[in-house]
Amino acid sequence: MYCTRHADLVQFFKMERGLAASTGIDGLMQTLNTNHIPLDWRLFIDSSKLSLKAVLFHNGNTLPSIPVGHSGHNEESYENMKTLMVVINYDKFKWQIRGDLKVIALLLGLKQGFTKYCCLICEWDSRAQSLHCSTKDLPARKSMEPGIMNVENQPLVELSEILLPSMHLKLGLTKNSVKAMNQEVAAFTYL
Repeated sequence: MYCTRHADLVQFFKMERGLAASTGIDGLMQTLNTNHIPLDWRLFIDSSKLSLKAVLFHNGNTLPSIPVGHSGHNEESYENMKTLMVVINYDKFKWQIRGDLKVIALLLGLKQGFTKYCCLICEWDSRAQSLHCSTKDLPARKSMEPGIMNVENQPLVELSEILLPSMHLKLGLTKNSVKAMNQEVAAFTYL
């Protein structure tokens, strides 16, 4: 019995370029006796040099997580993220997305590595050493247009759908952020 318990779910998945992903999220949810309201779910994507995983988490954490994509042999790249988003029909559901900063950068089409404008929110120049920890007001990023400010590819998701990964932020980023804060405001005393 345990060797065939997945048989009802196989029809909702397909393999494409080494990625096993769900092509019928609504049917998968119905089979699992779960009501699928896209606003109640968020998509978590995790990636490494050798694997790619995508899981739907319920916002209230009252329902179990649902794996919707997995690959054990695909590296983290823009092309593999694009394949995942197309196969799971992201444009139809528009879940909020969570992932580490590298995954978010890939989804937004940013260049990888040590780039000049690596921030997805503002136009922070990472190579301007003289301005680090002294500049407090940075202009917001105006666009995610390929060819401008280290945007290499067309963004796969809207910036408004991204939930910043609080648990994945590096201590160095947090430390630099606290250093640049106005020390007179209530937020600083709270920290």
